[in-house]
Amino acid sequence: MRTIIGVDIGTSVTKAVAFDAGGGSLASASRRSHLEMLPGGRVEQDLDAVVSGVGAVVREVAAKLGRLPDAVALTGQGDGLWLRDSGGRAVRPAISWMDARASDLVTRWLTDGTIGTAYAHTGSGMFPGCHGPLLNWLQEHEPHSLDRAAVAGYCVDAVAQRLTGRVCLDASDATLPFLDPRTRRYAPEALAACGVAGRAGLLPAPAPPGTVLALHGQGAGLLGLPEGLPVVAGPYDLPACAIGSGVREVGDGVLILGTTLASQVLTDRVDLDPLAEPAGMWLCTPAPDRWLRAMPAMVGTAALEWVLALVGATTADVDALLADSPPGARGVRAFPFLSEAGERAPFVEPSAQGRLDGLSLATGRADAVRAVCEAIGYAARHCLEAAGLSGTLALCGGGTRSLTWARLIADVLGRPVRIPLEEQVGALGVVSVARGSLSPGYEAPPGPHQVVGPREDVRALYEDGYARYRAELAAARTAWGSPARPAGPGHAVRPL
Repeated sequence: MRTIIGVDIGTSVTKAVAFDAGGGSLASASRRSHLEMLPGGRVEQDLDAVVSGVGAVVREVAAKLGRLPDAVALTGQGDGLWLRDSGGRAVRPAISWMDARASDLVTRWLTDGTIGTAYAHTGSGMFPGCHGPLLNWLQEHEPHSLDRAAVAGYCVDAVAQRLTGRVCLDASDATLPFLDPRTRRYAPEALAACGVAGRAGLLPAPAPPGTVLALHGQGAGLLGLPEGLPVVAGPYDLPACAIGSGVREVGDGVLILGTTLASQVLTDRVDLDPLAEPAGMWLCTPAPDRWLRAMPAMVGTAALEWVLALVGATTADVDALLADSPPGARGVRAFPFLSEAGERAPFVEPSAQGRLDGLSLATGRADAVRAVCEAIGYAARHCLEAAGLSGTLALCGGGTRSLTWARLIADVLGRPVRIPLEEQVGALGVVSVARGSLSPGYEAPPGPHQVVGPREDVRALYEDGYARYRAELAAARTAWGSPARPAGPGHAVRPL
């Protein structure tokens, strides 16, 4: 296979990139996506609009290539709830992973042990924007939508169904919150704990690794490509980024500095510890004996964009603002928990809130920006420690466009980070999976990258800053009400 178009259907942007056999990008295109931000923290998307965006970017890339690609590979946002009928048509708008309508339910489940019970069988925590609470919420408030649905899926498989006519769910998407990652089968105990065992028929069985689909007539018309062209769907964007950024050895990890601050570490075992804090998940990979221990926090670059808007700046100003404030931000400290759905990793707390502390009349806008950037770094370090990072670390995502911020992240982590030169690592990762599916035995070559190391002169400052962050977070969690919540019946939480 020479040329494959990788499509990354993100929350805010859909991107398509054509890659040659060596992993070099040949052409690209992108389209902004529309999110419906509704009262009560509800966030929804229109499936037809998402599919239309995929068609637009693929057509543009194919036109730039001037020739037909050999295949199309799809990745994109995970979680949320994309309900469809048997023909792949949405029975209601898709509910985004950012949605907060089930926050009160998750709070109750954290307290009564429901989430801990499910976690003991799946190793997946829950947050308001995942299948467990969303299915339960709809069952109570909108049962007609579930009655009309044939499939309760995700973004990638929803788009793939519209292009190929087949339901093909990657095991990585299926992971949260009902899948036993060791068997790749749904755990009936998790479904029962969430009160949705009667809706189990809506959940597609994960497709075997290496599954290849084909464009049907309507899909071919949408993309402007020949009917029968191979299509590979998944893994979704978190594991796709790990693959595309070169995570190959057990213990190696990746930090995605994007809308989601996602930390992942490759492992060769799954440890369903009933005493562990019920957060994160064990993501299945295309290799049956490898998993990614994932800790995807709710807010990454969104927190930076918020503080930039607060001080009247843009992302183009980040490097200059960071240069105008010294490490430690002149005593200004922050929590980056700004999602209306709270936080999901490395702890679950729907009531988590952001804050800025240590302000005075001497505080400048650069100090506020640096404080938030440092706080995101501390949150990333917390997630990576919980995920068990022991090897090398790749850093990718939109935040890496600021090399100054990337260096700050390395300083806070106290370790070097490897930044892939290919910006669209999610698309590259799913293209690598597609090549392996179409040509068994294929191994993706390591991509070019640059390494940014930590500075010794700020190491002590950030070690102290991280210790203070963890202590203040522990105190805040007491106020939010999350410590000592049961992991399951008869179990006590062992704090991270």
